[in-house]
Amino acid sequence: MNQPTAPPRSTLVVTAHAGDFVWRAGGAIALAAARGERVTIACLTFGERGESASAWRAGKTLDEIKALRRDEAERAAAVLGAEIRFYDAGDYPLVPTPELTDRLVGLLRAVQPDVVLTHPADDPYNGDHPAAHRMAMEARVLAQAVGYPGPGEIIGAPPVFCFEPHQPEMSGFRPEVLLDITEVWDTKRAAMECLGAQQHLWDYYTDLAVRRGVQLRRNAGPNLGLAHTAMAEAYMRPFPQVARELA
Repeated sequence: MNQPTAPPRSTLVVTAHAGDFVWRAGGAIALAAARGERVTIACLTFGERGESASAWRAGKTLDEIKALRRDEAERAAAVLGAEIRFYDAGDYPLVPTPELTDRLVGLLRAVQPDVVLTHPADDPYNGDHPAAHRMAMEARVLAQAVGYPGPGEIIGAPPVFCFEPHQPEMSGFRPEVLLDITEVWDTKRAAMECLGAQQHLWDYYTDLAVRRGVQLRRNAGPNLGLAHTAMAEAYMRPFPQVARELA
């Protein structure tokens, strides 16, 4: 008897701005996609006001900047192997609303994620990031509730990983999980280079991946066959890890 094929694993990435998913979680996205998993990116804003300074200085209009950032994000997502959805909720500030949270609930139920990636809870330099975090976390809880109205099957309890903010020391970020992205680093770098509006960040996030790669090797020990020049991303976990053994 042929057994039904299990659906591929699913990852949902909830980000505040068009470039956030690339800088902070591009390696995780590329790794999941390379394994044949489904990756869906929920991009709440285009980062049109707060993260597009070069376009404003070039004299572009708001609509032109939104179109520019949308094109950049779509090309970056395609390089990483993910699908992307835009919510155009407006940045600086991104205001949490019941309507936007409800749309995220619908997305969670539609894609049934095995893993959720989003911003950490704190960022004193950019209030849009904590706002996205709050909505992602609330939507995850509501999507589990049988009594919450809306289409789709309820979800389980997908683990949440919070990716590294731009100012980790000021945001209370602690690298609890180090993800080896060496094998997909070239893919992440190619996706980064799709984001011309934030070209000043290309080298910053390359250097960060090198530093996290050094920490990865230091914590893994000598017997895991890691590359001498490993590249890595760092994550925090807001919920406990569930395990049957300590490893």
